[in-house]
Amino acid sequence: MIRRGPGPGFARPKIRAKDTVGTLKRLVRYLDFAKRKLILVFVLVLSTALFAIIGPYLVVIAIDHYILPGNLRGLAFLTAGMIALYAVNALFHWLQASLMVELAQTTVGRIRRELFAKIQTLPLKFFDTSERGDLMSRLTNDVDNISQILTSSVTQVFNSLITLVGVLAMMLYLSPLLTLANLAVIPVMLLIVGKVASMSRNFFMQQQTALGELNGFIEETISGQKVVKVFTKEQTMLERFSTLNNNYRRSGIKAQILSGFIPPFMNILNNLNFAVIASLGGWLIVRGLSTIGVIGGFLNYSRQFTGPVMQLSNLFNMIQAAIAGAERVFEVLDQEPEPEDAPDAKAPDRIDGEVQFEDVSFAYEKERPVLHGISLEAKPGQVIALVGPTGAGKTTIINLLTRFYDIDQGRITIDGLDIRQIKRDRLRSLLGVVLQDTYLFSASVKENIRYGRLDATDAEVEQAAKLANAHSFIIRLPNGYDTILSEDGSNLSQGQRQLLAIARAILADPAILILDEATSSVDTRTEQQIQSAMLELMKGRTSFVIAHRLSTIRNADLIVVIDQGRIVEQGKHQELLERKGFYYNLYMSQFSLPLSS
Repeated sequence: MIRRGPGPGFARPKIRAKDTVGTLKRLVRYLDFAKRKLILVFVLVLSTALFAIIGPYLVVIAIDHYILPGNLRGLAFLTAGMIALYAVNALFHWLQASLMVELAQTTVGRIRRELFAKIQTLPLKFFDTSERGDLMSRLTNDVDNISQILTSSVTQVFNSLITLVGVLAMMLYLSPLLTLANLAVIPVMLLIVGKVASMSRNFFMQQQTALGELNGFIEETISGQKVVKVFTKEQTMLERFSTLNNNYRRSGIKAQILSGFIPPFMNILNNLNFAVIASLGGWLIVRGLSTIGVIGGFLNYSRQFTGPVMQLSNLFNMIQAAIAGAERVFEVLDQEPEPEDAPDAKAPDRIDGEVQFEDVSFAYEKERPVLHGISLEAKPGQVIALVGPTGAGKTTIINLLTRFYDIDQGRITIDGLDIRQIKRDRLRSLLGVVLQDTYLFSASVKENIRYGRLDATDAEVEQAAKLANAHSFIIRLPNGYDTILSEDGSNLSQGQRQLLAIARAILADPAILILDEATSSVDTRTEQQIQSAMLELMKGRTSFVIAHRLSTIRNADLIVVIDQGRIVEQGKHQELLERKGFYYNLYMSQFSLPLSS
């Protein structure tokens, strides 16, 4: 991947959840694939809720019709029935939990797969302006939070609603007076829950954002550990980590403490309510207005009525974290992908490799143009060298040729065909890119080379390695071509990684080749090996070479000198030196010895 320098940061998640209801609806739509199983789950939930509602009424019957009259035979039958009822209830609970876990994991797997697939379609600009650690956090932590709410919260919310309605109906049936007394506490509960919900939602979003920042910093620090040690910045990094860790800790404490306030407060209200109902029920029994069984059953229902509210409050942390995580996931899913190919876009089987830039202008940000009226031509098989100071726009030209970004003005053609009229995937398959910072995957050497063409045989992989001058060092590795590389190939030298990248490009057999600073960070001997491999790679191909070491491009067919986004000189090495212009000054700044013709 060719990248430019840092840009404006990818939009951070808003501190406040933007659309809680909309987010929940969107999550529910992911369950559409298993409607039948979902219906079965809710039937089981309905059954367990009804069983739970019936249970206390059986207690009323047991007290008033069997215990007080002394009917032990009837009590035994009723007890056996209650045991059977609760056994079936337990079985249904297990079934619904098992089914919901399966549905939840399948759904989360789809979300994670969709998120990863979406990332593959996003333009380079998204990755240039996003933190890798934050993206990782969205793929892992935020999706895991969604998994938790789908696994348990969906069924528990449904169960709680059924229980609330059923228990209310039974309480009204047993004693309307006691029901009114019991309902008096509900507005207080709802008021507290609603207030805490609006406050803690902010903290949960802050917690998720802080976690993303912390993950990003950890990833960067581990990747750049050599730099940290070389500049002895261990203490600085530790202090920075402590700051981010404390931010995450503080937001987590605020979110958990605030939402954790609900259960004990609800428990206090529930106990007070129980005491009031018990006292009022006792007064009704003394007055002969009710029975012991009815009051006993009503007290059970009273506990059950506030139970669902308390259950929801206990789930509150999970629900809030899941909503915050889902919004962060949907933020990525809602990003604009790379523009679709034009309806009449072509996919040429082969190209000669003639490339033209015609008055091309471009800006990453509208108010800061990077390229101004670039025009250049590369004939098939020519080597075009792009040189100039850092930030001149060399890599941007390559970004436009590969359509990582689309031009603002002018056009770029390959064999006379505007690259916007070529299918993007086909265009990139015609290009081979070797970067200064080669990326290798945590796989075998053979698999890393084969990434250039997945259907290549082992013999073709080995041949590509030989052409790239990589075979000799590969066979000295512990397991040769089957040696597993560590992350980013860090168990190889920079030069060895570069040779593998060249082997990968040779195997891909591109029509147009792009070499971006491919030898800028290796020693002279390794540079000679890489140069030899690159000459082999460039045979018969149109090549664009970006190089800071001007000695490496003396034999280029055309040297294009770029400064501040404009072409200031073009020509061959010797004629540019004779002009004693911009290129001459660049060259002389690297070589203090007299120039020979």
